[in-house]
Amino acid sequence: MHRQGVATGRVFTIVVSIVVALAALPMLLLLALSGAPSTLFFATVLAALPVVPLVAAYLWLDRYEPEPRGLLALGLLWGAFVACFAAVVLEGIGGIVTGLDSDASVAFLAPVVEEAVKGAFLIALLWWRRDELDGVLDGIVYAGMVGIGFAFTENILYLAAAYNGTDGMGPGGTVALTQTFVIRCLASPFAHPLFTAFTGVGVGLAVGSRKRLVRLLLPLAGYAVAVIGHSAWNASTVFGLAGFVSAYVVVMVPVFGGVVAMAIWARGSEARLLERALADCARLGYLPASDLGWIVDLGARRRARAFARQRRGAAGLEAMRVYQQAAIELGFLHHRFLRGTPPPDFAARGQVYVDIIDRVRPTIAFPGQVVPLR
Repeated sequence: MHRQGVATGRVFTIVVSIVVALAALPMLLLLALSGAPSTLFFATVLAALPVVPLVAAYLWLDRYEPEPRGLLALGLLWGAFVACFAAVVLEGIGGIVTGLDSDASVAFLAPVVEEAVKGAFLIALLWWRRDELDGVLDGIVYAGMVGIGFAFTENILYLAAAYNGTDGMGPGGTVALTQTFVIRCLASPFAHPLFTAFTGVGVGLAVGSRKRLVRLLLPLAGYAVAVIGHSAWNASTVFGLAGFVSAYVVVMVPVFGGVVAMAIWARGSEARLLERALADCARLGYLPASDLGWIVDLGARRRARAFARQRRGAAGLEAMRVYQQAAIELGFLHHRFLRGTPPPDFAARGQVYVDIIDRVRPTIAFPGQVVPLR
């Protein structure tokens, strides 16, 4: 990345890291006060169970152009600490100002606040790290990380409250803990990532828009849909088990299926657009056309890396990874150029990737090719 991009990325990382650290202190204190050490331990373990499979699912979606792991981790931490702490504070203030009762606050106030504080990370990405957003799939992936982090911390609070009997739903104990675990961690662990995904879709579409007004309105439209979906889901819990089951079957499952289908379609479309963009790059002489299959096809990409490791060990594997990643980044950047929406630093960024390709390509070979001596 060129100098300006590096500076912008560092500013984003530093600012977000500071905000996360500042929010983590009071949030950890709140968690510590939510129950006895043993209660908190079990609540944390149970809340963590859905985290690994959910993160793995989003990483699977993110395989064509893997996002920086540091940014994904920041998204998780933002959701777990910043968004949760801000939601607790703002919902408390909002409840006092609006005078809403508990049910109305859950159904209307909470969705507005929670989707705003979760979506703030996506807006920050759009503002400071737009170079990391290439479309809808990236928006969904980052939204998923924020939502997973938020749900993790929120579930700890709910599970501890259920066991302690402070959730207003009964005397507490193991039965209440189990019921809460089944509902929140097994039946609907995807709820928060799903709602925030709509904001992510809006942000992802905004990146590819040529019109300034549309770029402004799309994230707002995504946020509005996220709030509506979240509100409908929360409102269903007010009507007890029957309302929850009805909303789950009639609304949640179809919406979840639709978003999953959209994400898988976006993942497949990334392969097609990458192939078209890199074909044009090859025509312009930026890389050999014979390399495209080893870059676009995920299975061939893995075989190329295995071949590189077999021939040259860790150094060969790293060279292959660097080459493939530079080509992928160049492809997505060139796609935005072909669409007529190149970023302002398009030329500088593109030259960085081309320089990497020119430097590394003579040192690698793909299966069936002559292996370079160096």
